[in-house]
Amino acid sequence: QAILCLPRCFEYSQKNAVLVPAAALGVGGILLYWLRSGHKIKTIDMGDGWWGSGERHLKGKEDASIRPFKIETSDKEIEDLHRRLDQFRFTPHVEGAAFHYGFNSTYLRKVVAYWRNQFDWRKQVEELNKYPHFHTTIEGIDIHFVHVKPSYVPHGRAVQPLLLVHGWPGSFYEFYKIIPLLTEPAKHGLNEGDVVFEVICPSIPGYGFSEASHQKGFDSIATARIFHKLMNRLGFKKYYIQGGDWGSRITTNMAQMLPQSVKGLHLNLVFIARQSLGRLIRTVLGAYVPWFAGLSREDARRLYPFMQKNVYDVLRESGYLHIQATKPDTAGCGLNDSPVGLAAYILEKFSTWTDKSFLHKDDGGLESKYSLDELLTNVMIYWVTSSIVSSMRYYKENFSKDPDLSAHNRVGVYVPTGIAAFPQEIVHIPRVWAKDVYKNIITYSYMPRGGHFAAFEEPRLLAQDIIQFVQKVEQL
Repeated sequence: QAILCLPRCFEYSQKNAVLVPAAALGVGGILLYWLRSGHKIKTIDMGDGWWGSGERHLKGKEDASIRPFKIETSDKEIEDLHRRLDQFRFTPHVEGAAFHYGFNSTYLRKVVAYWRNQFDWRKQVEELNKYPHFHTTIEGIDIHFVHVKPSYVPHGRAVQPLLLVHGWPGSFYEFYKIIPLLTEPAKHGLNEGDVVFEVICPSIPGYGFSEASHQKGFDSIATARIFHKLMNRLGFKKYYIQGGDWGSRITTNMAQMLPQSVKGLHLNLVFIARQSLGRLIRTVLGAYVPWFAGLSREDARRLYPFMQKNVYDVLRESGYLHIQATKPDTAGCGLNDSPVGLAAYILEKFSTWTDKSFLHKDDGGLESKYSLDELLTNVMIYWVTSSIVSSMRYYKENFSKDPDLSAHNRVGVYVPTGIAAFPQEIVHIPRVWAKDVYKNIITYSYMPRGGHFAAFEEPRLLAQDIIQFVQKVEQL
């Protein structure tokens, strides 16, 4: 009987030899799926949009051509500017005002006199056109961008596509000093690594030479999607992205939207508005025992006294924000009509956002960091395009949906991230706070000097930090 049973037992053992591993594999697969689904990276839905005039035309595809673009001017444009500058109505400032009341009107007279009699807009147009400019239509509006390729790539060096995104009240022109450092690093003594960049600098829609949205609701998510489409249209599947001010928010959204397309994210400003009881307690104790709150000595030096630096100073510098986040068109119409008003409104930010101590200077410290030609060229980009109102609307579109700009913080950023913390930035965000959103910080640099307009003010420092960050990412 035992002998008769052998064939059947052997048959069962063969079945078990197949079934048991199959069952184990099935259970293991289910368990692995459960674990992975539980830890799936959350992303922002890319969606789609239409920002052109009228309703979207469903028939026919959008023109995806890349069209060369050149900035031009005319005698009529310059004559109109000069006429308006000649009619500037001067308002005397109170004694000892410096920049505490806003733009010092005595210094403003000097700026206007230079603008009227010495500033050469035609020469600056030539300077703007030294890099290749293009237009392409995405979601119904024309997107302007500068695209600079390296003139020479040493053997064995990889060319990395890099998208640089500006903010308000800046423009693509902020990056003109950093572009050669990134596309020709060896020529400028930055040849310490194997990285050379191909740089793309778009204008945010509604800023400068990018067409403004004709529809309500154009926010940083829409911008992020459009810039992904732009990079894809240029033939890039994976790329690095960098930003400050609104550029930080836009590039962060890009990393949250399509992390598979972003090789690395570099920021020189971080938005972390979300608060908690634990954070509040640690912030209070951090003034006395920084290590307890996860703060370095440099963090403590930049953060405290907390109320002065993070409440009073921010309130003083953010009055414009409340206007632009609620009724931008009202104040905007005056700025769009008066070049002097526009210059005062914009250049005041280039004073105190570059260095808070410039508030106490009669000239706002502006010419200690920039030339009047540089500052007025940025103003002129807003003036000749009549884009100040549409640029201000960007605040309303974003803040009306997300009053403290924290909604997207619930979506973690898992792409490699580099942060350059400049000491004169409006707010300082320590690494330990940034980690709440940016889960994969590769580099965090305490920059030795510089403020909000990093690429414009300290291009070499920023270029070095970007290069070092990308080197580390490429070695991962």
